[in-house]
Amino acid sequence: MEDTQDIPSLKLADFLVFVAALLISLSIGVYYALSGGRQKTTKEYLLGNRNMTIIPVGLSLMVSYESSIMMLGFPAEVYTYGIMFWWFTIGFMLAQLIAIRIVVPLIHPLRVTSVYEYLELRYNNRLPRQIGTGMGMLYTIFYMGVVLYGPGTALEAVANLPLWISMVVIALAAVIYTAIGGIKAVIWTDVFQCVVMYCGIAGIIIKGCMVVGGFGRVFEINGEYGRLNYFNFDFDPTVRHTFWNLLIGTSTRLVYLTFNQTTIQRVCAVPTKRDATKIFLFAGPAFFLTFSIATFEGLVAVAYFHSIGCDPLATGQIKNPNQIIPYMVIWLFKDTPGMSGLFMASLFCASLSTLSSGLSSLSAQTVEDMVKPFWPNISDRKATTIAKLSVLFYGSLSLAVSFMIANIEGMPLSQITGQMLSAFGGASGGMFLYSIFCPWANKKGVIIGGIFGMIFIFWIGIGKSFSTTLIKEPRLPPVSLGYCHLRDSINVTSDVTNTTELFNATMTTMVTEFHEPLAHQNEGLDRLYSVSYQWIGAMGIFTTIIVASLVSIVTERGAVTEIYRNQRQRTR
Repeated sequence: MEDTQDIPSLKLADFLVFVAALLISLSIGVYYALSGGRQKTTKEYLLGNRNMTIIPVGLSLMVSYESSIMMLGFPAEVYTYGIMFWWFTIGFMLAQLIAIRIVVPLIHPLRVTSVYEYLELRYNNRLPRQIGTGMGMLYTIFYMGVVLYGPGTALEAVANLPLWISMVVIALAAVIYTAIGGIKAVIWTDVFQCVVMYCGIAGIIIKGCMVVGGFGRVFEINGEYGRLNYFNFDFDPTVRHTFWNLLIGTSTRLVYLTFNQTTIQRVCAVPTKRDATKIFLFAGPAFFLTFSIATFEGLVAVAYFHSIGCDPLATGQIKNPNQIIPYMVIWLFKDTPGMSGLFMASLFCASLSTLSSGLSSLSAQTVEDMVKPFWPNISDRKATTIAKLSVLFYGSLSLAVSFMIANIEGMPLSQITGQMLSAFGGASGGMFLYSIFCPWANKKGVIIGGIFGMIFIFWIGIGKSFSTTLIKEPRLPPVSLGYCHLRDSINVTSDVTNTTELFNATMTTMVTEFHEPLAHQNEGLDRLYSVSYQWIGAMGIFTTIIVASLVSIVTERGAVTEIYRNQRQRTR
């Protein structure tokens, strides 16, 4: 095997491809800033005048949630824990199809700009809307922070580029073309970035399968390493991944994504309810296909590192599992100028699409939920200016969050996302479902239930991420280490002569670490923190609904009692 200490460097062609993708994205923003109505009205800037067509809007919705989390986190998940994560893709598709029956008939006829306008209409009160808006904004800001972190950790692995530089560059690019081009620039840039993203993924899979000996050989090798663990029907809620939490837990918790401002902006950007339905009919299967391909990348990575005889994660050549794919790419295409750059471009494009969508949704919420309710007579020109300036502010906030997330080590991005965002997404989704399906819902219930659900799940998420005593489910055994140039991380120096003896000792330690059963069960609060991250989003939804219902029943009962007392006093 090649000396893995001397990582191949990115060539000039790689940088040219990468820079070209960024420049094209920026040029689309400039085009829409100078064309049409030049984004001078909030209707054009935030909703594209409500006359966008189905295909670009559907593609935009799809790539809005296909960021570095998918391109790095999904393969990392499969590489370290196996293919069972694939059931997540079906759960995600089901959540999109559920939206056809709930979101489209409810929201599209209202012709709202912000989804949280529904809460004000439902309770004839501004406070539920403001609380929902706050949760939605926190969700989007934290989500963008995770997305920003992905490309940074990738370039850190393959180009030794400081993490903060790449995060600042991608945040700046997204802020510029979103601020000047509005939703039209976001949607059409998403279409371009979707093409780049698919080209990058296809290149990895085709080349990887060729190197390891074909499609069938990929599955054969993964079977040898226990990665084809499709089925686990354990009902234990603390088991990290089971059929139940990946399918039921995912489809339940991701219902709140259909009430996300990013989704609703696209639903409301098309002229008819039928068009909005077609968007979800397109996006659901498209999500399933793309996510399935991303999980297959993880299998290809296992087969590739087996074929060259070295697991870079186990030997410490990379810091965390999210760097598996970029590290593989740099070796896979070391003799093909431009292909590593295409992957980096596809990774950045996937992240840019999510960031721009998030920034656009935050600017819409700022204008519709924070400015207009308190300044109803604001001119359209001033409102649009505020929306554009808010993009810069929220881009800075998401950048700050990404630096915080950089301190969470050893987790796939998919898990970081599930743990960090479930508090805001679960509570927000619970508020909407409670308002839609519970006839007894009232203002006090939705407010108290939403706040309680958010605090409760945020506490669990922080505990899962930062508890030092929590016993976590071990990863699967490492891939072959037979030809690794062992490094300082496993106490090896270049002058060691008895390499075989040292390698065997290292393998024994690693296999023991990966296979040894837990010495004792989690105790105290760690028992709560040990609940699978796939369940905590659903826990947030149901906690919000239950608490809100109890508050509604108690407060309505008090109101009925007061009315009864007043009537008795009148009769006397």
